[in-house]
Amino acid sequence: MKNYRKELWFNTRKRVELLNITPEVELALRESGISDGFCLVNAMHITASVFINDDEAGLHDDFLQWLERNIPHDPKRYRHNLTGESNADAHIKRQFMGRGVVVAVTDGKLDFGPWEQVFYGEFDGQRKKRVLIKLIGE
Repeated sequence: MKNYRKELWFNTRKRVELLNITPEVELALRESGISDGFCLVNAMHITASVFINDDEAGLHDDFLQWLERNIPHDPKRYRHNLTGESNADAHIKRQFMGRGVVVAVTDGKLDFGPWEQVFYGEFDGQRKKRVLIKLIGE
């Protein structure tokens, strides 16, 4: 059994962004030499997310609009912000979008369903953050 670990680093231009990281995950899989196993991809920060969905701009706008409508960036609204922070909404958005994903690896490829892609969701950006890719298999 082999294992492989890689970190991706991001510093987004906006406070909130969704980035397709599928090519970077596929590159890590090729680098690993693993042909059958599992690939874990997870955000290593509590105000960021990794999730799987369709790479369609309208859908991404829908996600971001829904999150802002239901979990607005309003520093006066949340008790967490009484600590001097202003990112409570980002913590809650991360809970809704998820910490990470596990994808099966079959015949050296990510075993996706139709249209599936891996995304990094940033909810308190404009600073350096990382994503962990961990591959285990043969």
